[in-house]
This record gives sequence, C-alpha cells and structure tokens, in this order.
Amino acid sequence: MREAFIMLRLVLLVAMVLLRVAAGDLRGQDLQISWNGREIRIAAPQFHFLAGRALERLRNGSAVAFDFQLSLLAGELPFQRTAERFLVSYDLWEERFAVVRMAREQRPMKSVSHLTQPATEAWCLENLILATDKLDPDRWVTVQLDVRAEDVAESRPLATQSGISLAALIEIFSRTSHPAQSKWTLRRGPIRIADYRKGS
Repeated sequence: MREAFIMLRLVLLVAMVLLRVAAGDLRGQDLQISWNGREIRIAAPQFHFLAGRALERLRNGSAVAFDFQLSLLAGELPFQRTAERFLVSYDLWEERFAVVRMAREQRPMKSVSHLTQPATEAWCLENLILATDKLDPDRWVTVQLDVRAEDVAESRPLATQSGISLAALIEIFSRTSHPAQSKWTLRRGPIRIADYRKGS
C-alpha cells in the first residue's frame, strides 16, 4: 500500500512538471537580476523565445511581435510592472535577425539589425527596464517575466500618435491566450532587490 502511494505521488509530480513545460512555465530557467538603485534589469541566457512556431513563422518571412511584461509580485499579486513590444523579422539571405522596440508614450522607437538568434533574445531583455523609484529594496518580492508571441497580421493595433501605451500592453496579459499562441513565464523569488545591487 505504501509503495503504491509513493508511486502515485511520483506520477503526479511528473505530470505537474510536464504541464508546466507545456504551458511555457519556465520557473527552473535562470532569470538573472541586477539593480542599480533606480532600475531593475534582467538577463536569461538559457531562455529562448525565438523557437518553435514563432521561429518557423520568422523563417517563412513573417514578422512576429513579442510582448514582454516584467512584474514585481507580492505573493501572487503584481504591484509594479512594465511592458514592451518588440517586432522581430528575419533576413533569409543573411540569416540574421532585426528587431524594433516599438515607440511608447513619447519615447522613440529603437532598432538594431544583423543579429544572431542569441543576440536578438539578449537585446530584447536588455531593453526591458523596470523603474524602482518607490520600491523598498528590503521588501520580499517575486520577479516575473511574461512573454507572448503575436502574429502581426492578426494582432489588434495598439499604437496612438504618441506610441504604444503601457496600459494597452499590460492589458494584453490580462487576456486569456489562445491555445496556439506561444507564451512563456519565468520567475525568481521571493528575493530582496537590495541583494542584487550591481557592484555590491
């Protein structure tokens, strides 16, 4: 009886892991954090969002929009966050990627080209910055990164005359994603941001 109970627990544990992987929940991935006293920046060398269906669409000549949201959570509730949209395309002849960080609320767009796949992924994360002006650095928080791939031809327009609004981007992550949509979640925490001060 005891052996059967242990076996059942193992089966349930494996099933939970497989479900998380299928849902794009990458809590085991290495989400690296740095803080300069004003802003949180992240890196994740093992995280590859230019993969699967999104990469296939890029190599077929379609541009793909990736929506990124970086949040600080107290328990499971976000209390501070930022979001960006990156438009990625692929040059079939040069076999290199180009990416544009879309303009947002009076801030101009930013672009780069001729990047390898890892360099493209790193550039997007480097340009996702969360201001921490009002954050108590000794507060225990969880840092969460959410990424969703959007088909440019099917996505709803978000831009206004001043660029994409932060509210519109954040609202994307409140919607239920459709089954075929590529999406990922990375987490680190609970942590104290003060422990990740750059140079300390």
